[in-house]
Amino acid sequence: MELEPYRKKTVGSLSYGIQKRVEVARALTLGPKLLLLDEPMAGMNIEEKEDMVRFIMDIQKERHITVVLVEHDLGVVMDISDYVHVLDFGELIGAGKPREVASNPKVIEAYIGED
Repeated sequence: MELEPYRKKTVGSLSYGIQKRVEVARALTLGPKLLLLDEPMAGMNIEEKEDMVRFIMDIQKERHITVVLVEHDLGVVMDISDYVHVLDFGELIGAGKPREVASNPKVIEAYIGED
């Protein structure tokens, strides 16, 4: 997670993006088979999001951990997901491969908007 430069610092003094990486790293110390990430990129700038995406992809490939990602950034979701479930106010409105879900009229209406 590239946290070595921060190892002697108090987590609360670190930038928001680094704090989120620390949260993921802490979860990984337990050796999970399934990692649930609830909006790990909320409030991050583009560079921080790119870093987090890379870390998530590495976790999946190198550690063979299934990652369940709850995220509102559709670009991120569509880029890194094998399968997507889309909820609108708790109701499932779409499920499938990212391309299928992205073309679902209910998903477009709820999350992207129509012209």
